[in-house]
Amino acid sequence: MYDQLLTEEERKTVSEVVAFVKDVPVDLVKKMDAGEVDYPREFVEEAAKRNLLGLRFPKQWGGRGHRWICEMAAIEEVGFLGSALGCLYSLPSIIGQSMHSFGTDEQKERYLKPTLEGKLTCAEALTEPRGGSDFFGATTTAEKDGDHYVLKGQKRFVVGSVGADYFLVYARTDPNAKSHKAISAFLVDRTDDVEVRTRYGLMGTRGGGTGRIVFHDVKVPERNLVGPLNGGGLVFNRMMVPERMTSAAGALGTARAALEIATRYASRRVAFGKKIREFQGVSFKIADAVTRMDAARALNAHAALVADSNQDPRRMVSEAKKESTSSAWEIINHAMQVMGGIGYTDIYPVEKFFRDTRLTMIWTGTNEIMNLLIQHEYFKEILKSPQIFRDVEADALSSELEDEKLPS
Repeated sequence: MYDQLLTEEERKTVSEVVAFVKDVPVDLVKKMDAGEVDYPREFVEEAAKRNLLGLRFPKQWGGRGHRWICEMAAIEEVGFLGSALGCLYSLPSIIGQSMHSFGTDEQKERYLKPTLEGKLTCAEALTEPRGGSDFFGATTTAEKDGDHYVLKGQKRFVVGSVGADYFLVYARTDPNAKSHKAISAFLVDRTDDVEVRTRYGLMGTRGGGTGRIVFHDVKVPERNLVGPLNGGGLVFNRMMVPERMTSAAGALGTARAALEIATRYASRRVAFGKKIREFQGVSFKIADAVTRMDAARALNAHAALVADSNQDPRRMVSEAKKESTSSAWEIINHAMQVMGGIGYTDIYPVEKFFRDTRLTMIWTGTNEIMNLLIQHEYFKEILKSPQIFRDVEADALSSELEDEKLPS
């Protein structure tokens, strides 16, 4: 589907991503899922070596200057490897957005370029133990002290807490301001004062070094402030675009992988003297899954085109994240049902994809939060737009008011 929307150069890049995915050792994926690998730095370095990280960013900083539609297609391909590697592949795009949109040239030279070259790895420290989706309720603080800030607090669910060289951290810098104007964003190097307090045992999406980190009076140079002081909300809102776009594309890639496995299995497995694909109970599940996948991908493509324009992409990005992750969950459920008992074993990776994808409906803002954003943006859009049926609506309202006067 993306082929019709990509330029020849973008199609070539996506082909390179496909080749990269095929070269990733299956053993690495298995070891990550088994908890034998904490952080696959070599995976990130190999992607960087092939110039496949942060495809949207300018060539000056190590990207390829492609559009969102190309990056979505690329991330879907990486999604074949599961959520952990898909997330690690996406982090340079997510963290890089903060520097691309708000960073200084010095920050881009010291952090963005080396990240896209694979010399540095990054992570985002956003969620707090008491906060969850309440970003602006952050209690981590950064107090000014001469030419640096002193960072105190903790963050959890940090993918890359183990392994990342630096973190994008949001902290409260004005204790007296309203929450939306009290937080700033910082680039924080890993030092001895950054402690990994907990390594989480996850149901799926394993091997990404996810944990809880504590900042013990970490000294952060003033030059590492990203964007304006107390402007962390601006950075956060801009970064939610790549966070949710990459989640949408990656989840759909994982679902596609599961569906392809189930489709091939249904073409080989024989029951009652026929290939099981010949039974409508099986083939219709494939049809339903394909339809949901294509519909979600179309929504992703639309969101990508809006993100590349000058329009506000918030509603479309939220829709894409919600629909792609929930569709991925249903598609993988269908795939497992088609395969029957063997799909529930670890002989095939469908059960791993099942565990991985459950998280995608939670991270980067739960799908319930996506609903909150979607309805908010839609109400705002409709109430600001001209009323096409103004007279009809006015007559209907007048009739309702008259009805209310009638005795019951």
